[in-house]
Amino acid sequence: MSMPFLRVSLLALACSIGVAAPSLAETVTFKVDMTASKEVPPNPSKGKGQVTATFDTASKTLTWKGDYSDLTGPAIMAHFHGPADPSKNAAVVIPIFTNAGSAKNPFEGSMTLTDQQAQ
Repeated sequence: MSMPFLRVSLLALACSIGVAAPSLAETVTFKVDMTASKEVPPNPSKGKGQVTATFDTASKTLTWKGDYSDLTGPAIMAHFHGPADPSKNAAVVIPIFTNAGSAKNPFEGSMTLTDQQAQ
């Protein structure tokens, strides 16, 4: 399973980062529960997970930690999507892991965002 439920949940997180980034430097924390019902289109998968991400607006650093469970096969990839209409899939902006060999559970990482990614 390629974790499509994770993809859409992370899309919501990425959209929130773009909307919630204030003009004054601060740290913003987001927590997202990932479920198949949030997929585009929704599906009956039992897979689920959660991710907590922190965005430092001064350094533009996004840090995340999460986990997943109940997949029908190995996790193949996970990533954050850019802002989009919640009823549509958006472009991948930040990889979390990109192949089954690099999929860890729990997972964590960080990345300094470009100005465009941080908008």
